[in-house]
Amino acid sequence: MNDALDWSVIGEAMPFLARGMLLSLGLLAASLLGGLVLGIGLALMRLSPHRWVSGVATLYVSVFRSIPLVLAIFWFYLLVPLLIEAIRGTFTPIGPMYSAFIAFVAFEAAYFCEVIRAGILSIRPGQTSAALALGMTRGQAMRHIVLPQALKVMTPLILTKAIIIFQDTSLVYVISVSDFLGAATKIGQRDSRLIELYLFAGAVYFVLCFAASKCVDIYTEKKRAAA
Repeated sequence: MNDALDWSVIGEAMPFLARGMLLSLGLLAASLLGGLVLGIGLALMRLSPHRWVSGVATLYVSVFRSIPLVLAIFWFYLLVPLLIEAIRGTFTPIGPMYSAFIAFVAFEAAYFCEVIRAGILSIRPGQTSAALALGMTRGQAMRHIVLPQALKVMTPLILTKAIIIFQDTSLVYVISVSDFLGAATKIGQRDSRLIELYLFAGAVYFVLCFAASKCVDIYTEKKRAAA
């Protein structure tokens, strides 16, 4: 590796880095959408009066909140093909990309579950009673009355979690997915310019996450002022 820093490698690597950033943002979007949908389902299961339903959701949440994300990524990358083989009788690798998406959705759903459950519990029970008195079913009351209000309450937490998820997308490099950090690593190794690429990647992560954090703070303050 040369002693002098050569920043020209950044410009040459920009198309590959841009593709890596798009993959990181796509993984973030999938984790948010899939994690929220699955998290809502898990939260409703945890609030179920049926103990076995609540128990299944509690076990799911406990498992994923007790392991590091990188281990979940390895689990799905290595074990899902074996599970498919056990069911179908043929070994079918799903590839690192799909493994990463599945791992992130499954992992983040456990955290969103607790956030959503707390949001639902923060809504006064009297609103559900009023909806039932108006002829709504419990499902309709949850869908039209409780969840919209809970999601509004949870928005700052969800936005903050989105920033953390974006930072965590860098972990997919362990299964050779070329996200933004993975792309920077590959270019740096190829051109023996790891210092330049890592400094640039760190600066990009800092600028994006710092700006996003400030936006969340401004949104939160406006929400408090309007309350």
